[in-house]
Amino acid sequence: MTAAAPVVAPERTSFGIALIVASFIGFAMSDAMAKWLGQGFSPVEIVFFRHLFGMLPAAAIVWRTGGWPALRTGRPWQHAARALLLFIAFLTFIWGLTGLPFAEAIAISFTAPLFITALSGPLLGEAVGIRRWSAVAVGFVGMLIMLRPGTDAFSLHAVLVLISALAFALAMLLTRRMSRSESNAAMLVYTSLGGMLFCLPALPFVWQTPAGGDLWQFGFLGIVGGGAAYLMIAAHRHAPAVVLAPYVYTSLVWAAIVGWLVWREAPDSWGWLGAAVIVVAGIYIARREARLGKTGTPQAR
Repeated sequence: MTAAAPVVAPERTSFGIALIVASFIGFAMSDAMAKWLGQGFSPVEIVFFRHLFGMLPAAAIVWRTGGWPALRTGRPWQHAARALLLFIAFLTFIWGLTGLPFAEAIAISFTAPLFITALSGPLLGEAVGIRRWSAVAVGFVGMLIMLRPGTDAFSLHAVLVLISALAFALAMLLTRRMSRSESNAAMLVYTSLGGMLFCLPALPFVWQTPAGGDLWQFGFLGIVGGGAAYLMIAAHRHAPAVVLAPYVYTSLVWAAIVGWLVWREAPDSWGWLGAAVIVVAGIYIARREARLGKTGTPQAR
């Protein structure tokens, strides 16, 4: 007999939904700033300042979760590997953003949950059944609709965003293992420190000294992006993941609005179709995983 799932108060669930929506508005704004800065600065320099200013909200989280003892770790090499994967994810995503419509880049990044499901079996030993494999296959069809290999729509920038999604998925799989012993504060801080260190070898070759206005923009990128990450963590404390999952995809709405207002750009009809297929597959996988987590029947996956 399985234990009943905890009942979450409606007002807490509503607050969690508000937090997750606010989080992805923040991510859309910080990603838009990264695309804007990419018109004049190297992706390496943008990633460096993203992590540098992102240390401010990370420090606030450390303070709220018990101070420096929260940063103790027995897994320094796993933190380094996770930071490297997220560095690659940030770098390739920002590089890809410079040559794609904003909403299209965000939509391609939604393939990350598909990679997570596909790789959770071979890397974590988790059982993945026919239903989720089918959803993964459908999601990758959506990806092919968006990328359209063999046509003029296919581009290096789209491939870079796809590489970013893969690197992010690998980082999240590593996070699953580390979350049993490592605090959120430790993972946030070591990710930022590691990201800055990985930027250093290339930084002297691409460095452009920011003007005062540029520093404000870099600050906005780091603080809003780091704050959005904190809101996402907080949202999951107030509402179940299965409730929040569909709202993650509101970021596509915000990206479309920002992309149109700032650059007067939007994906074409094939891009929207591919994005819709990816979103549907992602929501199905999220709901399926949540249901199986509640029933405790991994053989049904």
